[in-house]
Amino acid sequence: MERRYVTPDHLTSEDIKELRAALDMTQSQLAVFLRVSKRTVERWETSKEPITGAIVTLADILLRNPEMEEKLRLKDNRLKLRLKYFYKNMLCTVIDVDELQRKVEIKNYVKNPMLRAFGVNNEPDYDDYEQFLESRCFPRTRDKMKLELKRLDIPFYDPILIIEKTLGRMEEDEFYIEIER
Repeated sequence: MERRYVTPDHLTSEDIKELRAALDMTQSQLAVFLRVSKRTVERWETSKEPITGAIVTLADILLRNPEMEEKLRLKDNRLKLRLKYFYKNMLCTVIDVDELQRKVEIKNYVKNPMLRAFGVNNEPDYDDYEQFLESRCFPRTRDKMKLELKRLDIPFYDPILIIEKTLGRMEEDEFYIEIER
């Protein structure tokens, strides 16, 4: 049996304007959100021809659920350090940290706890954070650790420095970490 969907097969320029209004965005903001050029958004909004392609389904989903934009928005980092935890190329968890205050704030962008940095724990403390870091690099007790540190050009065992060099990649998994200071 062939699958059928309730999504439209095209959009009009008015639909694009309605989408922009529903999301309360400028043309530039919508272009950034959709990963297209501002010129593309301008063209869509002035087009007399039907607009087709992936934008049709995405626009329909967003018009039905405009709160999705806010759920996908990356909040400003109020703390000193930010780690972005990815599975393949999907951002799963953002971890904001103030190491001096030992404060950790997270935002999960996926529902599946297997893809989240802290699993089902939505309010990790600093100890949880430190355990997470060590889980994404080799253990302190590793045999010949000094040789590995030397190979990475790191003077002492520090999970953040190790993750900056290795992206926290572990053999046989597809997770990695980007660090912003």
